[in-house]
Amino acid sequence: SLGALVPVTAVCLGLFAVGVSGNVVTVLLIRRYRDMRTTTNLYLGSMAVSDLLILLGLPFDLYRLWRSRPWVFGPLLCRLSLYVGEGCTYATLLHMTALSVERYLAICRPLRARVLVTRRRVRALIAALWAVALLSAGPFLFLMGVEQEDPDIYAVPSFFSRECRPSPARLGALRIMLWVTTAYFFLPFLCLGVLYGLIGRELWRNRGPLRGPAASGREKGHRQTVRVLLVVVLAFVVCWLPFHVGRIIYLHTEDTRTMYISQYFNIVALQLFYLSASINPILYNLISKKYR
Repeated sequence: SLGALVPVTAVCLGLFAVGVSGNVVTVLLIRRYRDMRTTTNLYLGSMAVSDLLILLGLPFDLYRLWRSRPWVFGPLLCRLSLYVGEGCTYATLLHMTALSVERYLAICRPLRARVLVTRRRVRALIAALWAVALLSAGPFLFLMGVEQEDPDIYAVPSFFSRECRPSPARLGALRIMLWVTTAYFFLPFLCLGVLYGLIGRELWRNRGPLRGPAASGREKGHRQTVRVLLVVVLAFVVCWLPFHVGRIIYLHTEDTRTMYISQYFNIVALQLFYLSASINPILYNLISKKYR
């Protein structure tokens, strides 16, 4: 209904403006200031690029909310609109996992971290993470397409019946890929739970009077970094969990009433999805003095 679409559109446009400007600033800060080019910030800068690419899909989702047909942007953008969003989400999850492993090494295995973690290696790892993410999302390129109804049946010109949607012949494959995406969401967070548990235990053991100002400053830096990462991960979970729950409901919905409820639930989940791509620069600003 119009009463629901107008506020949803206003919220999404606000998220688009905040997200694009904030993530662009994040990328520029890391590129411009040499002392911001730490290995941690290289991951965060790459995640900002991922969020920017996700936000590029927002106008197309808004168009579909207002007018599912005709799809006027052609078959390529139809395929890319889903593929880019899925691929970038995979990339963000892989970045969070790799960054958490790095923090674990830095705090729990500092001598090994000095040898293994270098900016050159992190850049190579980031490129590999992007390659894995985009290849993993590859099937989505072939599951969506511009479909149109038979004009002889519906008595409408074929152009006006064009719709960007899953191909009916590939609905089974789409369901499988949506379950793969759900696994891509939950499995890394099991790893993150273990890693942050180990990091928390190490920081707890090292609390209290320390060996001097150098050790104190080092632990303070570790705590600050872990605090930022924990908030980013928690924000991602809060924003993304409803999106995956909505997908699971959609996959198992058959009756009309549940489908109707599912549509409204997914509209809320869509806003949270784009909030996750917009909120990180705000969190960095609130938590990190160096970023400010």
